[in-house]
Amino acid sequence: MGRTPTPRKARRAAFTGIAALALAAAGFSAAPAQAQPDGAAAPTVHADHPYRHGAVPQRGHESSHAATSTADLNYGGGAGSPNIGVTTGPEHVYLVFWGSQWGSSGTDANGNTTLSGDSQGMAPRLQQLFKGIGTGNELWSGVMTQYCEGIASGSQSCPSNAAHVGYPTGGALAGVWVDTSAAAPASANGNQIGAEAVKASGHFGNTTAAANRNNQYVVVSPSGTTPDGFNTASGNFCAWHDYTGDSTLTGGAVSSPYGQLAFTNLPYVTDAGSSCGQGYVNAGSAGTLDGVTIVEGHEYAETITDQNPAGGWTDSSGAENGDKCAWISSGQGASANVSFTTGSFAMQSTWANDFNGGAGGCEMSHPIVGGTTGNTVTVTNPGAQSGTTGTAVSLQMSATDSASGQTLSYSASGLPAGLSISTSGLISGTPTAAGSSSVTVTATDGTGASGSTTFGWTVSGTGGSGGITNGGFETGTTSGWTTVGNASATTTAKHTGSYGAMLGSTNPSTTSSASQTFTAPTGSSKVSFWYDVTCPDTVTYDWATATLKDNTANTTSTVLAKTCTNGLGWQSASGAVTPGHSYTLTLTNVDDNYPGDPTYTYYDDVTVS
Repeated sequence: MGRTPTPRKARRAAFTGIAALALAAAGFSAAPAQAQPDGAAAPTVHADHPYRHGAVPQRGHESSHAATSTADLNYGGGAGSPNIGVTTGPEHVYLVFWGSQWGSSGTDANGNTTLSGDSQGMAPRLQQLFKGIGTGNELWSGVMTQYCEGIASGSQSCPSNAAHVGYPTGGALAGVWVDTSAAAPASANGNQIGAEAVKASGHFGNTTAAANRNNQYVVVSPSGTTPDGFNTASGNFCAWHDYTGDSTLTGGAVSSPYGQLAFTNLPYVTDAGSSCGQGYVNAGSAGTLDGVTIVEGHEYAETITDQNPAGGWTDSSGAENGDKCAWISSGQGASANVSFTTGSFAMQSTWANDFNGGAGGCEMSHPIVGGTTGNTVTVTNPGAQSGTTGTAVSLQMSATDSASGQTLSYSASGLPAGLSISTSGLISGTPTAAGSSSVTVTATDGTGASGSTTFGWTVSGTGGSGGITNGGFETGTTSGWTTVGNASATTTAKHTGSYGAMLGSTNPSTTSSASQTFTAPTGSSKVSFWYDVTCPDTVTYDWATATLKDNTANTTSTVLAKTCTNGLGWQSASGAVTPGHSYTLTLTNVDDNYPGDPTYTYYDDVTVS
């Protein structure tokens, strides 16, 4: 569980996997005669918190209590259940921005989620980093591909037929979630951080151990918090990684119904300034986020080579591949800017057992072992699906594997209520509710390699007549709706699936609406939807509202009264319908166009049931 810049780590009983970063800062980096910056002495390795496998701070002239060795890494034999050593398939990184302190969401020009409570821009920088890792055959990731699992404990090299660390072809970023359902704790313990990772696993639909085999959940805490003692006298680290099954976590091991999860405690790194790498590579404002990418790059590299610490690769002192190369400022393995297809990022080197003829050392690049990918699993997309409540479904999914002789196991998230998928890939059952959803089907082979595909699924009311069209906005547009003003589908905020609708704007605007006329299907009794209002004004001037007009009876009811709230998250509303009647549902956001307090509302999951 490596810690990053201001590098200093704590490890498990034998200091397993926690203090590697500190060592490099102390001048004990893998390659000989690697100079450290003035005052960048070794971070402390804290045995009192053995679970802390992570990057530690570079404290000026602080002596190391336990420096990492220059010896090669050894395979730990695997850990957890199932017995896991390294990440063997293409890596999936899920970024979880924890707490209402992150504020409201937006989207930048690169399609990254931005947050009003993120003063330093840490969130979009992390997204760009993980979008770039694994693209263009970049070779920073190649260093890690020399390591493997399924070999004898204590081994220092891997045969070609072993299950090697996968290469994240096409980028490692698998998902972003801003969990503003409650404030993040002021100083969360290890168990609470792991519990948030479990919550995220459910949110992303990764509900089996197989689905989580190559996943890692990076729990990012907001500025001003001190998760596990970060940036305090008791927490001399910049970040750490672990897995939910570790009983030495503060608060104990984390209960997970989705298998054991790899997760990272990533604080708001810039709160620690230069102690955690700010300005370590680049001067001035260009270096503000140096520590963010160095520290998280450190944790990522250690997670994929030691997924369940310390069952993966550590040296005789318990240091992981990132720890042994932390805070090197010059010479072989020095931290530097690394170019990915998404930009240039300050990164540190990682330990390579095969460097310099097997003597070992820190490298910034390495040929990809086993080609540009490990096993590649490709799931065939069946295209958009539709059906009606009460009508049985049978859809056989299919996938191919680049490795021969592999048995594929299927899982799915987002299936309409009443449907399920078998491990052989057959989606079956009878839909029980009308609505639209985004379905993701994942196929995983015996080595842990997996692939996914996503498609829309719309269920109409009984008989196929009536109901809401594109109620989940999963077409990525507002098709089926008549819109006025600023109205669009967005990935920035959604209740479920991949899209929601945004009415209004993050800039002052006027009235925006989306309306749809539909016929209430046989057996239906209500129309429902979810909404999330951002209204920094008062209901006198700005608000969200929704009305339902019964065109058959020529009456109108208010489904959502004028509402002006801020930061409450997703809420639900519903109105009664009579089967066979024609209705017009109008969702509205009203902004008085006054500078400085724009009001906007997200809507999603509009259904008739």
